[in-house]
Amino acid sequence: MKSLKNALSLALLLVLPLAALAENSTHTGGYTIHHNALTTDNLPIQVANAYGIQRSKSRALLNVSVIHDQPGTTGTPVHAQIRTVARTLYGQIRPIELHEVVEDDAIYYIADFPVAHREILQFEFEVLPADGRYPLRANMRQEFFTD
Repeated sequence: MKSLKNALSLALLLVLPLAALAENSTHTGGYTIHHNALTTDNLPIQVANAYGIQRSKSRALLNVSVIHDQPGTTGTPVHAQIRTVARTLYGQIRPIELHEVVEDDAIYYIADFPVAHREILQFEFEVLPADGRYPLRANMRQEFFTD
């Protein structure tokens, strides 16, 4: 069972950056914040089932991870408190509730939510790493295609 869970975790971690148009990351305050979003129909069935995510073109998945930068390494994943909102082009604000997933050495935060065709969302992240002293800020813009 553990090997299946690890395989699903690996699949989720690999699928999310590849499915996005580009890897989105923000380097700030000694950390790298990775952030990606895609429609959930791109997830493998096993991954969606394992995390209780509905596969649909009209639902999106947001994935965020926080890495403490360490020279000469890929860094260390850290726990964090992450406040996320998505703004529409019309100025509507949607809070996004992220859920922490910890598997082996990986720590990431995911949320799924509804989206419309050609909807453009500006995501704003306020990240307080567990080992950090002050909140870090990051943002990204994503257009979703549901048709």
